[in-house]
Amino acid sequence: MKITTYNVNGIKARLPRLLEYLAEADADIVCLQELKASDETFPVKDIEAAGYGAVWHGQKSWNGVAVLARGTQPVERQRGLAGEEEDEHSRYLECEVNGLVVASLYLPNGNPQPGPKFDYKLRWMERLATRARELLAEEVPAVLAGDYNVTPNDDDTFSVPAMASDALMQPESRAAYRRLLAQGWTDSLRTRAPKGGVWTYWDYRAGGWERNDGFRIDHLLLSPQAADRLVDAGVDKSYRGREKASDHAPTWVKLRD
Repeated sequence: MKITTYNVNGIKARLPRLLEYLAEADADIVCLQELKASDETFPVKDIEAAGYGAVWHGQKSWNGVAVLARGTQPVERQRGLAGEEEDEHSRYLECEVNGLVVASLYLPNGNPQPGPKFDYKLRWMERLATRARELLAEEVPAVLAGDYNVTPNDDDTFSVPAMASDALMQPESRAAYRRLLAQGWTDSLRTRAPKGGVWTYWDYRAGGWERNDGFRIDHLLLSPQAADRLVDAGVDKSYRGREKASDHAPTWVKLRD
């Protein structure tokens, strides 16, 4: 079973690239982020024509997450995170697919920091941690997949000095990520690249892709029951180099059925 997380950076603009991926990459479950589309404009007919069922949580012009499943319809379990009733951002969607619990999440960027956006990022991470503990208590195979907007380690970025002031690698962001792992979650890609140097994102600006100036911010965390089934993890990097591509590459994990 191949589970992919893919920040598409606007599903309407990147729909041809997404449909290519669905046709070529043999993914069973695809978690999407940054749809930048309302619920009403989500291209469900195109996705169903590609052979995937879909559940989505959209937001006009910003945010938005979805879970796609090949040959079946995901069963929604939860949308949004508890803890801030006034939070209307579409950033979390949790579904069940063939006995596997999968959450697609789009963590706040947090820039500029310090400031209210960074404070919101840290609060959101604590709310995610609360939900993650609840999932672990269920003792089911679960995957928390998405754009975390966190580079967990220095070797997850092309340049520590260039990123030093960025919210993605602040000590508070990294500490919140480590607390997630300490609950018992496995960073699947890190298990396959323990020395780092594997990127999932390359900025459009200043030739980031051409120079391979990237960093790792897309993660698939596995519950112990899912980690026991881990076969492989990686990045479908070539999709970042296609015409009018997202600035993220699809990042995936394979689990035994």
